[in-house]
Amino acid sequence: MAIKKGDTVKVIAGKDKGAEGKVIKVLREEQRVVVEGVNRIKKHTKVVNQGGRSGTTGGIITTEAPIHVSNVMLVEGDDVTRIGYKRVEVTKRRPDGSEYQSTRSVRISRKTGKEI
Repeated sequence: MAIKKGDTVKVIAGKDKGAEGKVIKVLREEQRVVVEGVNRIKKHTKVVNQGGRSGTTGGIITTEAPIHVSNVMLVEGDDVTRIGYKRVEVTKRRPDGSEYQSTRSVRISRKTGKEI
């Protein structure tokens, strides 16, 4: 999945279309993300008296629900962009102190070509 925790994304489909927020959680298996302030739901909770004082109080809690990753796009600067990957040369160090050349994958913006 191209979207990671901490990315700023914009919702491009659904009831919260146009909203921007930070990714709080990524659910890889379900291909969903939880975005701050987007897709808010009300959850009814019961009073739990187990554990003495540390029991939870009942009531209605508002929380964010996951949305599908295809409904969000990464925000770069003022606009949204698609995400690509590029291999770059890096110098790595072995435990004995010697160095060697290798490559690693980095995310790039399809719009500008810059590393994200």
